[in-house]
Amino acid sequence: MKSFQLKTQEDISLMAEGGKKLAGVKKRLMHAVKEGVSALDIEKMAQNLISEEGAKASFMMVPGYRWATCININDGLVHGIPKKDIIFKNGDIVSVDIGLFYKGFHTDTSFSVLIGQDKDKERFLEAGKKSLKNAIKAAKVGKKLGDISQAIEKTLRELNLTPIRALVGHGIGRSLHENPMVPCYTGYEGQDFELKQGTVLAIEVMYAQGSCDVKTDSDGWTIRMKDGKISALFEETVAVVRGGPVVLTR
Repeated sequence: MKSFQLKTQEDISLMAEGGKKLAGVKKRLMHAVKEGVSALDIEKMAQNLISEEGAKASFMMVPGYRWATCININDGLVHGIPKKDIIFKNGDIVSVDIGLFYKGFHTDTSFSVLIGQDKDKERFLEAGKKSLKNAIKAAKVGKKLGDISQAIEKTLRELNLTPIRALVGHGIGRSLHENPMVPCYTGYEGQDFELKQGTVLAIEVMYAQGSCDVKTDSDGWTIRMKDGKISALFEETVAVVRGGPVVLTR
């Protein structure tokens, strides 16, 4: 990861422009995820929408990755290649991760949605949204990085869900991935990192119904739960500023 850099108010304003564009793209993608649609359909739509915004797809700037999105279903957690043979079905949990590069800065966001109706799965997804909401509240000047992680872990544990340990959120700005790393659990080295004015983080809640153990598919990218149980992720790019956290991708 690139070294940590505080952002100026001008930097944050530029990131907010990009974040607003990404939020619009995300909203349209969320409405497009339906039964019978393929992951490749969503990928093509994402590429077109980002181009229409006069921006670039952040993920296509990652060495070796050729897609604008990462799309996963059910036990798939992150980094899923948006393949045409992945057809969404009723009962699927579909997770979409997407980044946008605009005026020299990246923003990053992700969401998970349920196709159809299932009360247990709906509660599962609401838990992730609640966890992210609590994590964002903790992203304040003078607080510690571990306060964000604690908010994520505490919320998930109270709902009998498992935070992922193998992957983390991250700082973001001129580079898609910057320090500091933002884990979904506590007890790690670096959790005493102080949040300062101008810290910008991609806070990503990654969690599962079962074990936190993951495995990588033969495609070299897709990471899924080893026990085959459902997982999800919710992410926003958040600026830490005096007066409270500002979500740039909403």
